[in-house]
Amino acid sequence: MISAQLRAPQSGTMQPRNAAAAAATQHKFSPYAFNGGTVLAVAGEDFALVASDTRLSEGYSIHSRDSPKCYKLTDTTVIGCSGFHGDCLTLTKIIDARLKMYKHANNKSMTSGAIAAMLSTILYGRRFFPYYVYNIIGGLDEEGRGAVYSFDPVGSYQRDSYKAGGSASAMLQPLLDNQIGFKNMENVQQLPLTLEKAVQLVKDVFISAAERDVYTGDALKICIVTKEGIREEVLPLRKD
Repeated sequence: MISAQLRAPQSGTMQPRNAAAAAATQHKFSPYAFNGGTVLAVAGEDFALVASDTRLSEGYSIHSRDSPKCYKLTDTTVIGCSGFHGDCLTLTKIIDARLKMYKHANNKSMTSGAIAAMLSTILYGRRFFPYYVYNIIGGLDEEGRGAVYSFDPVGSYQRDSYKAGGSASAMLQPLLDNQIGFKNMENVQQLPLTLEKAVQLVKDVFISAAERDVYTGDALKICIVTKEGIREEVLPLRKD
């Protein structure tokens, strides 16, 4: 008599060696996408710059070559947003609606500092399902001085003199630390940052970033905020 241990298994009773491999794959809820892009802001004595590239991409695909990430909020405030483009559009529409309500109620525009505080509460209100956006606000404060406000995804923010965010931020921030912040440098004369030098520096760092970051390129848009208003400059970047 054949031992029970040596009997062949009956048809239909074969078990896979790895049960997990045979299990059905579950598609998880993934509402976010990273559309790349880089934003940067610099504050001077009486001006502020907010700059971004215009490439909108996902993975190895370029969806648009003309999608700036700088949005004018008031005559003295510009916001730069990069990350998930859908969240960028939604968030800027919410901010724009809040600003219109404030202007109708108070007959004046909201200041840059007040906009930063408002954005902080908006982001914190979505802390359990946050917007996938890197936000940087640049503008003039109540005294006419340049101001930059940077945010984390859930609303914490601080005022800076310069800040970079987005896909090439790891390349841009050290350059800004060196050229504007003079970090870890000795025997260096720290001269006030002029508007002309700031604009040229922004152009140089974005040209360098476009050489190394595949998600940054096509064109550079710079929003220059002064007491006269907001003007724009555009510089072509590499398109590959």
